[in-house]
Amino acid sequence: MNDEISSNSTGGLETPGGEKNEVKPSEPTQEQKLEIAKWVTDGMGLSDVQKKINTDFGIVLTYIDVRFLVDDLDLTLLDPQQPASQEKNETAPANPLVDGNSVGGGGVQVEVDGVTPPGAMASGSVVFSDGESKKWTVDQFGRLAMTGGTPDYKPSDQDVMEFQQQLEQSLRGPSL
Repeated sequence: MNDEISSNSTGGLETPGGEKNEVKPSEPTQEQKLEIAKWVTDGMGLSDVQKKINTDFGIVLTYIDVRFLVDDLDLTLLDPQQPASQEKNETAPANPLVDGNSVGGGGVQVEVDGVTPPGAMASGSVVFSDGESKKWTVDQFGRLAMTGGTPDYKPSDQDVMEFQQQLEQSLRGPSL
């Protein structure tokens, strides 16, 4: 068996027919890591970095491997919806969660439960600007349900929009 495949001095493998299979590197070199750092600081996302590593360097990394590489290089990914110049001048906290579980500061207050009921992906409560409160749940299909409070209560359109925005922020959590 040992005579079927042999290693040569250049790092490749030779088959019995003399064909050579190059061994591809599994990790970027220091120079490649510097180039990757430049891509990230220029605002490139993880999936784009993953593709570019494969096309430019011939190294196949999983998405999580690229994420770990970015963490190892102490790089911060930029939010594509927020320009880099605004990010440096921002003084507000990146995570809008207040007291750990509530979101808001305007007329609508959204709270996320720490433990969700069976069949729900997330749950919590909301207090609208007029003081009316409801319980909400999001099921595994992304459907929102509201219960409790005054039957037939309908919040204002502005409250509904604010609720949706705050709910999205709270469920999204801090960005990576």
